Amino acid sequence: MAVQHATGTTVWTIDPTHTEVGFAVKHMMITTVRGRFTGVSGRIELDEENPGASTVEVSIEASSITTGTPDRDRHLRSGDFLDVESHPELSYRSRSVESTGEGAYRVTGDLTIRGTTREVVLAVSEEGRAQDPWGGTRVSFSATTKIDRRDFGLTWNAAMETGGVLVGNEVKIALEVQAVLS
Repeated sequence: MAVQHATGTTVWTIDPTHTEVGFAVKHMMITTVRGRFTGVSGRIELDEENPGASTVEVSIEASSITTGTPDRDRHLRSGDFLDVESHPELSYRSRSVESTGEGAYRVTGDLTIRGTTREVVLAVSEEGRAQDPWGGTRVSFSATTKIDRRDFGLTWNAAMETGGVLVGNEVKIALEVQAVLS
Protein backbone atom coordinates (compact mmCIF):
# COMPACT_ATOMS: atom_id res chain seq x y z
CA MET A 1 0.00 0.00 0.00
CA ALA A 2 1.27 3.46 -0.88
CA VAL A 3 2.56 5.77 1.78
CA GLN A 4 0.52 8.91 1.18
CA HIS A 5 1.59 11.76 3.42
CA ALA A 6 -0.81 14.45 4.51
CA THR A 7 0.77 16.79 1.97
CA GLY A 8 -0.08 14.44 -0.92
CA THR A 9 3.51 13.33 -1.28
CA THR A 10 4.29 9.74 -2.23
CA VAL A 11 7.59 8.12 -1.27
CA TRP A 12 9.46 5.98 -3.80
CA THR A 13 12.53 3.84 -3.12
CA ILE A 14 15.03 3.51 -5.96
CA ASP A 15 15.36 -0.08 -7.21
CA PRO A 16 19.10 -0.52 -7.80
CA THR A 17 18.67 -3.62 -9.98
CA HIS A 18 16.56 -1.65 -12.47
CA THR A 19 18.41 1.67 -12.27
CA GLU A 20 21.41 2.78 -14.27
CA VAL A 21 23.65 5.76 -13.67
CA GLY A 22 25.67 6.05 -16.84
CA PHE A 23 28.32 8.44 -18.07
CA ALA A 24 30.18 9.17 -21.27
CA VAL A 25 33.46 11.01 -21.84
CA LYS A 26 35.73 11.53 -24.82
CA HIS A 27 38.98 9.53 -25.01
CA MET A 28 41.80 11.00 -27.10
CA MET A 29 39.22 13.56 -28.26
CA ILE A 30 37.87 11.10 -30.86
CA THR A 31 36.13 8.19 -29.13
CA THR A 32 33.37 8.17 -26.54
CA VAL A 33 33.99 5.85 -23.60
CA ARG A 34 30.93 4.87 -21.59
CA GLY A 35 30.60 3.52 -18.09
CA ARG A 36 28.16 3.20 -15.25
CA PHE A 37 27.79 2.82 -11.54
CA THR A 38 26.05 -0.30 -10.27
CA GLY A 39 25.75 0.55 -6.56
CA VAL A 40 22.87 3.02 -6.43
CA SER A 41 20.33 3.72 -3.68
CA GLY A 42 17.99 6.53 -2.80
CA ARG A 43 14.49 7.84 -2.49
CA ILE A 44 12.15 10.22 -4.22
CA GLU A 45 9.42 12.12 -2.41
CA LEU A 46 7.03 13.17 -5.14
CA ASP A 47 4.29 15.75 -4.68
CA GLU A 48 2.46 15.81 -8.00
CA GLU A 49 0.18 18.67 -7.01
CA ASN A 50 3.11 20.81 -5.89
CA PRO A 51 6.33 19.58 -7.58
CA GLY A 52 8.31 22.21 -5.67
CA ALA A 53 7.68 20.20 -2.50
CA SER A 54 9.30 17.11 -4.06
CA THR A 55 12.78 15.89 -3.12
CA VAL A 56 15.36 13.49 -4.51
CA GLU A 57 18.24 11.85 -2.62
CA VAL A 58 20.68 9.45 -4.30
CA SER A 59 23.82 7.71 -3.03
CA ILE A 60 26.25 5.97 -5.37
CA GLU A 61 29.05 3.62 -4.32
CA ALA A 62 32.14 5.08 -5.99
CA SER A 63 33.80 1.66 -6.17
CA SER A 64 30.90 0.32 -8.25
CA ILE A 65 32.15 2.17 -11.34
CA THR A 66 32.52 -0.08 -14.37
CA THR A 67 33.49 0.55 -17.97
CA GLY A 68 34.01 -3.07 -18.98
CA THR A 69 37.80 -2.68 -18.86
CA PRO A 70 39.31 -3.79 -15.50
CA ASP A 71 42.53 -1.77 -15.86
CA ARG A 72 40.61 1.41 -16.65
CA ASP A 73 38.18 0.73 -13.79
CA ARG A 74 41.10 0.38 -11.33
CA HIS A 75 42.53 3.67 -12.59
CA LEU A 76 39.15 5.41 -12.21
CA ARG A 77 38.91 4.14 -8.61
CA SER A 78 42.44 5.38 -7.81
CA GLY A 79 43.57 8.72 -6.40
CA ASP A 80 43.95 10.03 -9.96
CA PHE A 81 40.16 10.07 -10.31
CA LEU A 82 37.50 9.05 -7.74
CA ASP A 83 39.86 8.10 -4.89
CA VAL A 84 37.31 5.59 -3.60
CA GLU A 85 39.31 4.79 -0.45
CA SER A 86 38.99 8.38 0.78
CA HIS A 87 35.66 9.15 -0.90
CA PRO A 88 33.56 5.97 -1.03
CA GLU A 89 30.32 7.71 -2.01
CA LEU A 90 28.98 10.10 -4.63
CA SER A 91 25.70 11.77 -3.74
CA TYR A 92 22.98 13.96 -5.16
CA ARG A 93 20.51 15.93 -3.04
CA SER A 94 17.86 18.07 -4.69
CA ARG A 95 17.32 21.68 -3.64
CA SER A 96 14.43 22.44 -5.97
CA VAL A 97 12.09 20.64 -8.33
CA GLU A 98 10.02 22.47 -10.91
CA SER A 99 7.59 21.18 -13.48
CA THR A 100 8.56 22.08 -17.05
CA GLY A 101 5.60 20.37 -18.71
CA GLU A 102 3.56 17.19 -18.52
CA GLY A 103 5.79 14.62 -16.78
CA ALA A 104 8.90 16.81 -17.23
CA TYR A 105 10.92 18.39 -14.44
CA ARG A 106 13.97 20.53 -13.84
CA VAL A 107 15.70 19.24 -10.71
CA THR A 108 18.41 21.44 -9.22
CA GLY A 109 20.60 19.91 -6.56
CA ASP A 110 23.99 19.34 -5.04
CA LEU A 111 26.21 16.69 -6.60
CA THR A 112 29.15 15.59 -4.45
CA ILE A 113 32.07 13.78 -6.05
CA ARG A 114 35.39 13.25 -4.32
CA GLY A 115 34.35 15.50 -1.44
CA THR A 116 33.53 18.47 -3.70
CA THR A 117 29.95 19.67 -4.03
CA ARG A 118 28.61 21.63 -6.98
CA GLU A 119 25.16 22.59 -8.19
CA VAL A 120 23.93 20.35 -11.01
CA VAL A 121 20.66 20.65 -12.91
CA LEU A 122 18.95 17.51 -14.22
CA ALA A 123 16.45 17.48 -17.08
CA VAL A 124 14.03 14.77 -15.92
CA SER A 125 11.13 13.05 -17.64
CA GLU A 126 8.73 10.54 -16.17
CA GLU A 127 8.70 7.48 -18.43
CA GLY A 128 5.69 5.70 -16.96
CA ARG A 129 4.15 3.74 -14.12
CA ALA A 130 3.20 0.11 -13.81
CA GLN A 131 2.10 -2.54 -11.35
CA ASP A 132 4.77 -5.18 -10.86
CA PRO A 133 4.01 -8.93 -10.51
CA TRP A 134 4.55 -8.72 -6.73
CA GLY A 135 1.81 -6.17 -6.08
CA GLY A 136 4.01 -3.10 -6.03
CA THR A 137 3.71 0.10 -7.99
CA ARG A 138 6.72 1.31 -9.97
CA VAL A 139 7.65 4.56 -11.66
CA SER A 140 10.43 5.24 -14.13
CA PHE A 141 12.36 8.45 -14.76
CA SER A 142 15.06 9.39 -17.27
CA ALA A 143 17.42 12.26 -16.57
CA THR A 144 20.37 13.90 -18.28
CA THR A 145 22.99 16.50 -17.48
CA LYS A 146 26.58 17.45 -18.27
CA ILE A 147 29.37 18.34 -15.88
CA ASP A 148 32.97 19.46 -16.17
CA ARG A 149 34.93 16.85 -14.24
CA ARG A 150 37.55 19.45 -13.23
CA ASP A 151 34.87 21.19 -11.10
CA PHE A 152 35.00 18.12 -8.84
CA GLY A 153 38.79 17.86 -8.57
CA LEU A 154 39.03 15.23 -11.31
CA THR A 155 41.96 16.87 -13.06
CA TRP A 156 44.21 13.94 -14.05
CA ASN A 157 45.04 14.00 -17.75
CA ALA A 158 47.84 13.42 -20.22
CA ALA A 159 48.76 15.65 -23.15
CA MET A 160 48.95 13.95 -26.51
CA GLU A 161 51.88 14.53 -28.88
CA THR A 162 49.45 15.35 -31.67
CA GLY A 163 47.69 17.96 -29.52
CA GLY A 164 44.77 17.68 -27.22
CA VAL A 165 44.37 15.54 -24.13
CA LEU A 166 43.76 11.89 -23.35
CA VAL A 167 40.55 12.36 -21.32
CA GLY A 168 37.86 14.91 -22.14
CA ASN A 169 36.65 17.28 -19.45
CA GLU A 170 32.95 17.22 -20.31
CA VAL A 171 31.12 14.25 -18.80
CA LYS A 172 27.64 13.46 -20.06
CA ILE A 173 25.47 11.79 -17.44
CA ALA A 174 22.35 9.78 -18.21
CA LEU A 175 20.14 8.16 -15.62
CA GLU A 176 17.43 5.55 -16.00
CA VAL A 177 15.74 5.25 -12.63
CA GLN A 178 13.06 2.81 -11.56
CA ALA A 179 11.55 3.25 -8.11
CA VAL A 180 9.04 1.30 -6.04
CA LEU A 181 6.25 2.98 -4.11
CA SER A 182 7.14 2.60 -0.43
